[in-house]
This record gives sequence, C-alpha cells and structure tokens, in this order.
Amino acid sequence: MFVDEVEIDVTAGNGGKGCVSFRREKFVPRGGPNGGDGGLGGSVILEASPHLNTLVNFRFHKEYRAERGAHGQGYNRTGRDGRDLVLAVPIGTVVEAIEGDEPVVLGDLKALGQRLVAATGGKGGWGNARFATPTNRAPRRAEPGLPGEHRRLRLTLKLLADVGLVGFPNAGKSTLIARISAARPKIADYPFTTLTPNLGVVALSDDRSFVVADVPGLIEGAHDGHGLGHQFLRHLERTGVLVHLVDVSSASGRDPVDDFEVIRRELALFPLSTPGASSETTRALSDKPQVVAANKIDVLDEPDRLDRLEAHVTALGLPFFAISAASGRGVGQLLEAVWPYVAAARELVEATIAEPAVQP
Repeated sequence: MFVDEVEIDVTAGNGGKGCVSFRREKFVPRGGPNGGDGGLGGSVILEASPHLNTLVNFRFHKEYRAERGAHGQGYNRTGRDGRDLVLAVPIGTVVEAIEGDEPVVLGDLKALGQRLVAATGGKGGWGNARFATPTNRAPRRAEPGLPGEHRRLRLTLKLLADVGLVGFPNAGKSTLIARISAARPKIADYPFTTLTPNLGVVALSDDRSFVVADVPGLIEGAHDGHGLGHQFLRHLERTGVLVHLVDVSSASGRDPVDDFEVIRRELALFPLSTPGASSETTRALSDKPQVVAANKIDVLDEPDRLDRLEAHVTALGLPFFAISAASGRGVGQLLEAVWPYVAAARELVEATIAEPAVQP
C-alpha cells in the first residue's frame, strides 16, 4: 500500500523528579542533603531510512511516546536519561508541525541518515542537594521534571527521482518505465491503470544511471483535484527534468497537441504554496527542463498527428523525440537526451551546501 501523507502525534518523555534525601551514617554528623537530579526525558527523532518508500507504517499507529527520565535517588545519584524514540521515515519526507491555522515546516529529510528532533524531552528536576546554601544546609525541596514536548505532525512524502514521466492516462508511461528499467507496474488498456507512483532505475553506458518516476495520469483540472493529479503532482517537485509522453495514435480520440498543452497548463497551475510543498521551492513545475516524447508511433495511422505535434513542440524550443515504448524504437535516443539535464541537476544539488535538519 502506497501512503504519502499522514498525521501523527508525538510526545517526548517527561524529565525525572529530583530527590529529597539526607546522608545518615554513623560517625558522620550533619551529613547534609544528597538527593540526586532526575534524568532527561527521551526525545522523538525522525530519521531518513533507505529501507522505506511509503508512510504506510504510520497509517494505523498514530501516537508515539518516548521514555521518561528516571527519578533521582539518594547518595547524589542522578536518574537515568530516557531513551530516545527514533522513527524511520522514507528519504524525501517533509515534516510539518500543525500549529494553529498554518502548518510550520520543521525540516526536509532528503539525505540518507538525516535526523530531525521532532519533540524534545523534558529536563530532569533538581534534587535537594542543589539547593544547599550556607544559610539553608538542610533544604527539603526538589523540583519535578519538566514535561516533554508534544506535537502533532504532518508527514508528506515527495519521491526522490531524477526524471518524471507525465502525460494523460494511457499515454504509455507504465510501458516506458517497464521498458527502460526493472520496474513492473500494472499495464492495461484502460484509463488510470497506475494508481500510485512507480520508481525505476535506468542504467546507461559508462556506469551512468538515474531514477525515473511514473506519476499517475493527469487530466484537465488536475491542479484542482480532478483525477489523481493533485494527489501526486508533489512527487514531481524534486525531479530534474520532466518527460512529456504524448499518445499520437488515434486510439485515444484526442488531439496530441491539445493533450500536450493541457498537461503544460496543469504543471504551471499546480499550487506549490499548498501545505506539503517544500519551503525552498519557489518556481512552478512548468519551469523545469522538459522533453517531449511522441509515443505509440508503431501504431500511428495518421502521420499528420505526429507532424503537427512536432511542429508545435519545436516552435516552443523543446527537444522532441518520436518513440515506441512497446517496441523500444527511439527510446535509447530519448534516454541519452535526458541524461545532460539529469547531470546538470545533480551538479546543482552538489554545489549547494546540504542544509541540516531543523532543530525546533
């Protein structure tokens, strides 16, 4: 089951109580206070793990609590600190705190092993030994531990992929990703065959490789929630280049130029300011590099459909390729044309200093 957005409650552990104790031993007059401090409460920490690709583990378990700190004891013994609770999440998870009307972005776990303290444990209370003074040599007071932080979190997964495949339902995206990678998505001759994003690793010569994301088919109005587009458009935000897959066969009953323009409009209208969008994203999806692939040329019965699409795309200054995902014709040239965009996007990421996880 693919789950890419959940809300959970996390509570850090309370700090342990301080102890009121006095040293009482034979031949030790006026031993004085020796109550120890309470231990620190455990924190709730989120960690990006390579072994997960969905948030399904959080769908049915909504509440998480770290261990409290142990109470202080006599003989100046400090209580044991509570163990931190480390929750593994998929790489690419955006963490938001739901506070008031607008969620607050706490961090974006984009790197392997990156950690984020989602809720900080409470401080342990002081024992009475801390309050001894020349004028108050036998204090009988101690502090209770401070409560651990409580937060309601929204976890939003944005897949980490170099290339995003976009297009109308049945444009051939699943067939293409099955052709170029080891991914085996469901392929059938009806709309919305793909209900969840699929990832595939493409291997080129000279040890080059990149990750492709097959996003469920878009339709007009996807940015407003029509079809499955609004739910999965966020997974395109991290891609370096978008590949438009356009069905040029007459089987769809649609015009390929119209299909291409509808998808371009949906990418431009996707509201990146909605909750779940990463804070550093400031441009529209349509501003990403784009490559157009006219698919199903093996069953092309009206060459004019291909010619009109090519003329339209060329006039926009976008790279154009005619391919057949089913037979593999032209797919190699498409992948080689995509690689420079992938390499450029990776260089840009490497040149940027990795921002640390935000500590609230």
